[in-house]
Amino acid sequence: MAAKVYIVYYSMYGHVAKLAEEIQKGASSIEGVETKLWQVPETLSEEVLGKMGAPAKIEVPVITPNDLAEADGILFGFPTRFGMMCAQMKAFFDATGGLWREQKLAGKPAGIFYSTGTQGGGQETTPLTAITQLTHHGMLFVPVGYTFGAKMFEMENVKAGSPYGSGTFAGDGTRWPTTVELEQAFHQGQYFAGIAKKLKSSSA
Repeated sequence: MAAKVYIVYYSMYGHVAKLAEEIQKGASSIEGVETKLWQVPETLSEEVLGKMGAPAKIEVPVITPNDLAEADGILFGFPTRFGMMCAQMKAFFDATGGLWREQKLAGKPAGIFYSTGTQGGGQETTPLTAITQLTHHGMLFVPVGYTFGAKMFEMENVKAGSPYGSGTFAGDGTRWPTTVELEQAFHQGQYFAGIAKKLKSSSA
């Protein structure tokens, strides 16, 4: 059976969604891996979202906590809020208590990707603080490390992402993921899917 890799994200303005799509492409390039995009439930009203200038959501299924148990590996994506994951993603994790009690996610590989507004806005603190959620579930954190190669050391152009996972800078909202940021997202999906596939095969 194919290894199921879920890409679960929250994106208010579309930057994380763009990374998620590229990550899915990378994961889907691995033979024997099935992928699915999910978004977590919105916690803000349409009125508030309108005042914040948020565009309409992309047509991606909304996940429930129990859906996570069906995956063989999960990549979580979210924007930062003051150096940590956004409230929408935290609310979703807070709703996984039933899975925690039954240890339904224990042993599953998990990765993280993210978007920040600025270079000092949490490209490392956001994934670092998010690891606590994975730890309490007994999930296996799979960082991208420096497997992306020479482009991890890009200094000529502004580049987001880190050894923790792929990322992008949104700036004032008008900056979109660059070619190299999208390449790292593709690589992360590909790299993660390969590990998820190996883990599934070894437990079969």
